[in-house]
Amino acid sequence: MEIVKIIQDQLSSHVDTAAVRFKGLCEDLEEVLNSILKVVQQLQTEPRGISSRFKEVMKQGSTADEISAYRRKIQELRSNFMFMAAIDTNLQLHKALSMAIPSSLPPTQVTQSVTKCPPPSRIFHGRQIILDTMHHFFEQDLGKQHVFLLHGLGGAGKTQTALKFIQESSSRFSDIFLIDTSMVETIDTGLKNIAATKNVGSTADDALQWLSSHSSEWMLLFDNADDPKINLHKFLPDCNHGNILITSRNPGLQVYAGSHFPVSDMEEPDAVKLLLKSAAKEFTSSNQVIAAEITLWYLPLAIIQTGAFISKSGALVTYLDLFKKNKARLLREQPTQSHADYAWTVYTTWQISFDQLSKQAQTLLQLWSFLHHEGISEDIFSHASAYEPHSHPSGPSVEELCEPISFLSQFIDPAGVWDSLHFIEATTEMKSYSLVNFDPDKKSFSVHPLVHSWTRTTLADPQLFHYSMIAIVGMAIADIPRQDMPLASSNLLPHVDSLIHGDGNVNPDFRHEYAKLYWWAHRFKDAEQLQLAVLECRGDIRGEDHPDTLIAMGNLALTYHQLGQLKDAEKLEVVVLEKRRRILGEDHLETLWAMGNLAWTYHQLGQLKEAEKLEVVVLEKRRRILGEDHPETLHAMGNLALTYNKLGQLKEAEKLEVVVLEKGRKILGEDHPATLHSMGNLAWTYHQLGQLKEAEKLEVVVLEKQRRTLGEDCPETLHAMGNLALTYNKLGQLKEAEELGVMVLEKRRKILGEDHRYTLRAMHNLAFTYHSLHRFPEAETLYVDLLVKRKAVLGDDHPHTLEALADLAATRQAMDGSRTSNRLKKFFRLTRI
Repeated sequence: MEIVKIIQDQLSSHVDTAAVRFKGLCEDLEEVLNSILKVVQQLQTEPRGISSRFKEVMKQGSTADEISAYRRKIQELRSNFMFMAAIDTNLQLHKALSMAIPSSLPPTQVTQSVTKCPPPSRIFHGRQIILDTMHHFFEQDLGKQHVFLLHGLGGAGKTQTALKFIQESSSRFSDIFLIDTSMVETIDTGLKNIAATKNVGSTADDALQWLSSHSSEWMLLFDNADDPKINLHKFLPDCNHGNILITSRNPGLQVYAGSHFPVSDMEEPDAVKLLLKSAAKEFTSSNQVIAAEITLWYLPLAIIQTGAFISKSGALVTYLDLFKKNKARLLREQPTQSHADYAWTVYTTWQISFDQLSKQAQTLLQLWSFLHHEGISEDIFSHASAYEPHSHPSGPSVEELCEPISFLSQFIDPAGVWDSLHFIEATTEMKSYSLVNFDPDKKSFSVHPLVHSWTRTTLADPQLFHYSMIAIVGMAIADIPRQDMPLASSNLLPHVDSLIHGDGNVNPDFRHEYAKLYWWAHRFKDAEQLQLAVLECRGDIRGEDHPDTLIAMGNLALTYHQLGQLKDAEKLEVVVLEKRRRILGEDHLETLWAMGNLAWTYHQLGQLKEAEKLEVVVLEKRRRILGEDHPETLHAMGNLALTYNKLGQLKEAEKLEVVVLEKGRKILGEDHPATLHSMGNLAWTYHQLGQLKEAEKLEVVVLEKQRRTLGEDCPETLHAMGNLALTYNKLGQLKEAEELGVMVLEKRRKILGEDHRYTLRAMHNLAFTYHSLHRFPEAETLYVDLLVKRKAVLGDDHPHTLEALADLAATRQAMDGSRTSNRLKKFFRLTRI
């Protein structure tokens, strides 16, 4: 009776899986009874002692026969309970025991017994878009087979959504069968129960045959089809009718479905309502505001678990602070009171999936937990695998890179080449449990923020994995060609931010690579901080004249240049050039690079004659050493052309830029960043020459290609947009100029900040457009703001400050003229009247 009581308690607390649990419990009890039977039979053979007492009992009836009879009764109950549980999900075991159900029921009773699935949770909320999609799908082409897949992360609410749909649609289905699809054994048992229920046999094949031959509108729900190793195909009825609904973590089951829907995070309003419902809190405006702050990325199971904790503790207001400090503990806690009969916590459900992964896939997911949760690409790892420590003497040693190299080597084929197929196999494992998602258009992976955070809790040594991921990204940056850096920087930037602001600092040997990435992303302040550290470290360890130290000094100078700290850049560049000349000689390529960098700083400082002298030397020597068609020669030619442009020698500039563009197209291709840069420079020269239509043609091409290859927010794209806006302004296409100018200023402010020189240039250009449109008050507002900022950043006497002052004066004069003109017009109208 104690055993029966335990069975009853288990069933009442696991209603939706009662049939399967009852089967297992009965089998356990049979084993106990069999062991007792063996002991009794053994005792019967002994002459004295306990056996004599048993013999006395046996005289009154065979104990063995009674036990055998009880075992048969258990077996009968097990079969009958399968459909009894479907009649009433709250059916208690004692009711089943008291009902002497015959082994075969009348067909009418059987049909009714299987048409009732467990209802969804009482607090089920939202998912209306999914439900509407399912209703639309199943209501089309009646009489034909419909297969629909709900797939997503564990805890996303797939089963509850399926049950809600069945509850809403139950009247249109002739029979509803729910099968636990978590194991082959439970699938087999579910199908056998259908056969027994329909009185058509006792095997899974009998059930499939019945489903295939009965063209009624039955519904077959395969719930929790999560195991990717199970071939679901052999359990699907082979027919063209009926309705099948599958819930799974494995999106790969789409191959069976006529339609599917990814079940992920809820919409915020639905998530807030679910949280307050599960927390038993009133739906007041103040509670809604608090709930909106603490909903955990709108994942249903996390929300319900949070609500249960708040309901128990009353900690609605303080929950967010508690969560920040005790995230892992709270998401592991199983609530005692819950609206849903779900045995797992948020973390438990993911741990079960994680445990099914191979060691390789587990390690990959753990490394990803230190990257940004979106935009994770195979390229990061393939580039890193090509890193050769001996080719980077200033970088870490092979011993220091032991862990990341060892991991990456698993994806290298015998020929030493990156094995993309092997990587796909590892990521497919993760996708099959919805632990990660893949965007085929962007060719990148993403991890749910909560899974991303949880994965770190699986690590015994987080520091080791953090360092390994820092190294892998550093190795990847080192392998990316210079011409690909603009695009790569936008893709890698979120990951670098995540690694740097993680649990530790960037390894000193990779600060140089990370600074390079920030520089290409125009995050110059971040680049400066890392470059200062690199310069100090290299100067202390390798000495002031070491090539690595001079490279670090030159890089910092370039960053100062971009920050507008031109005098600081000049000081460093003079030192670098002097040391290069002394150590390497006048004609060394590194010396020429140093000379070109100093010339560009002189250009920006307005010292154009000094810039011209150096640039002529650089171009002449590169032509002689590298040849006319070398990219570095073309780069020097382009720089000299820009200086000629500033000096007003526009025809000389045009000649050089035409050559640079022609050779760039031939050598690098139409879409190469360097080709687009030279195209933009030639367009600007045409602009200066007044050949505005030629300028417009080139600038439209540049902008279109930059948008396509680099994206809307890339600095190069915004530069091209600003140039085209100026040309439109000159052409009198002021509305087009305004549209582009507003966009450039808005993006510059957001990306670079209010005071950056590129933001100020965008402000100046838009103010000029407003002036041209005779919208003088708007122009004046921008010019005043511009003048204040340029005075603060550049000083009162800088040419750009004086330029802003002159333009503000012109706008105010135009405003006064406009007012005077309006007064005169009014006077003449009155006179005529």
